[in-house]
Amino acid sequence: MKTILRPFALLSRSIFLALFALFLWSPDAHAMHIMEGFLPPSWSLFWWVLTLPFLVLGFRSLRKIVDANPRMKLLLAMAGAFAFVLSSLKIPSVTGSCSHPTGVGLGAVLFGPSVMSVLGVIVLLFQALLLAHGGLTTLGANAFSMAIAGPFVSYGIYRLMLISKAPAWLAVFLAAAIGDLMTYVVTSLQLALAFPSVTGGIAASLGKFMTIFALTQVPLAISEGILTVMVFSAIREYASELFPTSGTLAKEGV
Repeated sequence: MKTILRPFALLSRSIFLALFALFLWSPDAHAMHIMEGFLPPSWSLFWWVLTLPFLVLGFRSLRKIVDANPRMKLLLAMAGAFAFVLSSLKIPSVTGSCSHPTGVGLGAVLFGPSVMSVLGVIVLLFQALLLAHGGLTTLGANAFSMAIAGPFVSYGIYRLMLISKAPAWLAVFLAAAIGDLMTYVVTSLQLALAFPSVTGGIAASLGKFMTIFALTQVPLAISEGILTVMVFSAIREYASELFPTSGTLAKEGV
């Protein structure tokens, strides 16, 4: 148990340092993922319908992991806390939204993307209720972008890099950074679909949103990638007995 608790202490220190640095750098903001009531009801319902099947799959994967090894509960909590803290650091961006790290790459690499759909929704729900960050009506849209699209891309990149025999640190870095960026590609698409440009339609609106997001999201994605590598390396070092030879706790297909 001591070997499991040591990475938790290291993770706490890493999160504290990240919080300190980003709070010094970022201005005060009252923006949100996509704020409460910002999306039309039809689009809010649409994204909820797309999100629900992933949640069912995620609960099944989560139960399999815990049943196979109850000690994973602590690492699951760490992955959720990591996503909660990083995605709470918000920087104003497009009207009705904001830029911030996502923190979902770590959990996707460790446990697979399905598990992060559940952890991500829990994170977003607590942020909406306790921090006014996001909203209940837009929870489905925010969950699809941050808790589904981002983790699935992160996991795909990570597996691809492992197959390519890339160094573990590079695989984790690219998984976290690209997964972060994919979250905002999807968020831009969600906003573009709901609010197409008068001249140019959805394509023009998508280009505008992605351009504005890129100003803050690209450096945030790089920073998140570096921090995720540090935390992943600490966990691997002090809890190596939990890791299979593939370097991930996730089973194929989850």
